[in-house]
Amino acid sequence: MFTTLRQRFRSWLFREKVESGTITLYQRRIFIVPTRQGLAFAGVLLLMLLGDINYVLSLGYVLTFLLATTAIMSMLHAFRNMVKLEIRAGRVAPVFAGDSAEFLFHFHNSGHLTRYGLHLRDDHGHHTSFDLPAQQTVDVKLHLPAEQRGWLSTGSLTLHTEFPLGLFYAWSYIQFDTRALVYPKPAAAAQLPASTAQDGSGSVSTAGDEDFSGLRSYAAGDTLQRIAWKALAREQGLQVKQFNALQGHELWLDWQLAPAEDPEQKLSILTRWILDAEAQGLMYGLRLPGREFAADRGTAHRDECLRAVALFGLGEG
Repeated sequence: MFTTLRQRFRSWLFREKVESGTITLYQRRIFIVPTRQGLAFAGVLLLMLLGDINYVLSLGYVLTFLLATTAIMSMLHAFRNMVKLEIRAGRVAPVFAGDSAEFLFHFHNSGHLTRYGLHLRDDHGHHTSFDLPAQQTVDVKLHLPAEQRGWLSTGSLTLHTEFPLGLFYAWSYIQFDTRALVYPKPAAAAQLPASTAQDGSGSVSTAGDEDFSGLRSYAAGDTLQRIAWKALAREQGLQVKQFNALQGHELWLDWQLAPAEDPEQKLSILTRWILDAEAQGLMYGLRLPGREFAADRGTAHRDECLRAVALFGLGEG
């Protein structure tokens, strides 16, 4: 409750809102406060000034005001380090629950000076640091843990810097409408159900008795049983065995056939089935309560089925 109220107050105070396209950091979006070191430095300057007044130290005045001027210049450099930066969100690839989503942001520096010591973080402490050369664009990746299926957004992000002396903390809030799709975590192992002839008669087992057709590159979610360990030993990289499907047959991945009681476990098994069926080149369809996807194969069909499983019961298509 307190966290929610604090976030609403911060959103109102700092004018946070969800945005799209390119964000440019102008003066009104950048805020500056002294750091702990800055406050300590100000305290030292105050003591020095009192000593100068008490003992009438002319050179002491010079040193005190010189240090104060340095602090003021530090604040201006902290502001300059962020002003007029252009930020644009990139595409985010889907991930499986338990992995990390890689959010991509394009930072462009149109100025003639390099921006140093920039930090990007979310409200949970995940962060990344980078420098931004003059008149260049840098791709910045922020990894966030994908703990559960559905949509994962970054929430409000803080871009900040303490450059150059660490005396002032300059920051700006940014929040894009970008989000990552999180698929259910695939079950460790789940045998595919029997495939059925298109005319509805007969059945054929599909538990790995198809003809070997070659190798392909490993993709996230592939089962360990199909990894080509001999190819890996020959330093040919991580590859997965592929098998030809039986022609004229199709496989239905049905919610009712998943051997589990818990809905989330059912979705986990369906995810494993989709990945295995696609890896084997099978014609497969998907049946969920209230939805059905016709039998097909290919990356687009796999992604459509995984999306349906990821968003099942969440009120989104």
